[in-house]
Amino acid sequence: MANESRHPCYDEMAHHYFARMHVAVAPKCNINCNYCNIKYDCVTESRPGVVSKVLTPQEAYAKVRSTLASLPQLTVVGIAGPGDPLANPRETFETFGLLSEGLPELQLCLSTNGLKLPDYSEDIVRHRIAHVTVTVNAVDPQIGAEVYRGVFFRGKAYRGRDAAELLLHNQLEGIRRIAERGVKVKVNSVLIPGVNDSHLIKVTEAVKVAGAFSHNIMPLILSTGSVYEKEGRKEPAPSLTLQVQARSEAVMPVMRHCRQCRADAVGLIGDDLGVKTENALAREYNPAAREELLIRLDRTAAERKRREANPGEQGERGSMRIAVATRGGGQVNVHFGHAREFLVYEVSGQGQKLLGVRRIQAYCNGKAECGEADKEAILDETVALLQDCSIVLCAAIGPGPAERLARAGLTALVRKGEIGKLLEQCAKYHRFFTSISRSPSEFCPSAAQQR
Repeated sequence: MANESRHPCYDEMAHHYFARMHVAVAPKCNINCNYCNIKYDCVTESRPGVVSKVLTPQEAYAKVRSTLASLPQLTVVGIAGPGDPLANPRETFETFGLLSEGLPELQLCLSTNGLKLPDYSEDIVRHRIAHVTVTVNAVDPQIGAEVYRGVFFRGKAYRGRDAAELLLHNQLEGIRRIAERGVKVKVNSVLIPGVNDSHLIKVTEAVKVAGAFSHNIMPLILSTGSVYEKEGRKEPAPSLTLQVQARSEAVMPVMRHCRQCRADAVGLIGDDLGVKTENALAREYNPAAREELLIRLDRTAAERKRREANPGEQGERGSMRIAVATRGGGQVNVHFGHAREFLVYEVSGQGQKLLGVRRIQAYCNGKAECGEADKEAILDETVALLQDCSIVLCAAIGPGPAERLARAGLTALVRKGEIGKLLEQCAKYHRFFTSISRSPSEFCPSAAQQR
């Protein structure tokens, strides 16, 4: 049964407390996307389509069971690749069958390009897969032809506009079929500047009519070796991503906490355990203890959601943006220099709203080349990505980076604790200090003072 409040990819608050696991049992793909290269892998790379090892269904089930013992807040297991699950139907549904029978307390999830979604809609329902994510990048075949080089369907290859027409038809038809059967459908779209940035509002409107309940608009990641990377295309600026998301949010809910995870991701979103689960000590799975923990997490998440929706200063309407360094758990818990990403919130007396995720060297590409990164270049990149923020909230920061942020007009505040409470405090500090024309850093200790 679908329970969005415990699904970290379908509920923003849930992603702070509940974990997900992707099992990589589906290596084959049936479409060629210009932004994708599933053959490229690196331990530091994080994007869809990347895995370190493809598993058999039996290996996947065993891994889920052992992970559940050491990660009791795991609530969702999904198949997202490294190819397309429905291009590997035997492996996909055998895995789901084992999980459904052996671990019925887990929610099952599937992510697909949608080409074969109409063919397997009944199988999805029969295997009690409650959540399905479909990647739809266009609803106009002409635009789709710029995204996809070709598709392979029922033994035949399609190219250009013909490929796009077939894919787009099957995506919308598949969404309709499973939504009518009670499956919760989220749509992912890759925001590609110059291709579909002005078109994604049409995608939002079309998938809502088809039955989807949420739209996740993800900035393009330039995969090494992909067509787009070779063409020299650019990733969207954060400001463009926010503009496109805002347009679509007027039509239906938009997911803003997506990390564009690997196909073998494990753990809380933002704190992937990866290889750590391979080396974890064997523990015995205790279902009763797990359920007690989940109930406590339910209460914590619900209380935080109520508090953030009603901050208590309803008269103050001025808003500000705050960047938060976190590795998950709803906590500020990362040193500025160790952060691979920042959550950006808009905070006002009316509440707190997550605007999105800003990733810093989040995948192996560019200057880093998987080795010792150019620290100054990364710092410059970080400052540029956070330039629309007023405060950077982190667990620690060195004096050099703090001064660099200050020169760019950003105040670094060192705090540890729950994100929601600290956001509220920071907003109060900022409003007060702004009113007397002084910087919060004059009153709040820096990392150098705290060390």
